[in-house]
Amino acid sequence: MRGAFFTTLLIVMLGTPVWGGAWLREKGSVFSAASVTGFKEADNIFHYKTSLYAEWGAFPKLTIGLDAEEHQYLYGHALIFARFPIADFGSAGRLAGEIGVGVHHRQFQSWALYKTTLSYGKNIKTKFGNGWVAVDTALEFRTHEALIHKLDFTAGLSSKRRFNPLFQIETSYTSNQPIFWSARPSVIYRPRTGKTKWIIGIERNSYQDSTGFKISLWNTR
Repeated sequence: MRGAFFTTLLIVMLGTPVWGGAWLREKGSVFSAASVTGFKEADNIFHYKTSLYAEWGAFPKLTIGLDAEEHQYLYGHALIFARFPIADFGSAGRLAGEIGVGVHHRQFQSWALYKTTLSYGKNIKTKFGNGWVAVDTALEFRTHEALIHKLDFTAGLSSKRRFNPLFQIETSYTSNQPIFWSARPSVIYRPRTGKTKWIIGIERNSYQDSTGFKISLWNTR
């Protein structure tokens, strides 16, 4: 399992705007993102998680993608999804829907995972450059676990400068459990050549007492 995960990760990183949300990929285009986040716990123990995200514009109105996350091989998930447009409000934004199916695991046991998502996105103009905001709400059913309600927010700038800000908030709620939240302020670095972008940031969430450090690679082709 470990070898297969990292082989896939390297292929996507070496092979290839940001998370799609309400936006679809152009037909034939590919976007991928690979991330590692580390937290320093008590007694100098490090906890880390890895994530892999990819999108492919299969048709003009259909984007196919992969969303996977692993927490030190203790638990994680892998989801294949399809995104399709719902409504376009012009300058007021747009709506898109997603349906996904996959697996989630805890150590060596795995079960089915189903997810539906409604996304709203809008391009914005500021005195610091163009950017975007996105809101995603989802229902995620993990068999043998629970129904999870999710609400995420993303905002960032996409100007041609070398550095641009990015801010993400993720929340989730399961019945009879406290609300989970995660906040990630980051900086997007765009090199002078190539289509790869580096994202460096920190993460604070309701699970860890410490602040995590995150680094990502984004590729488009």
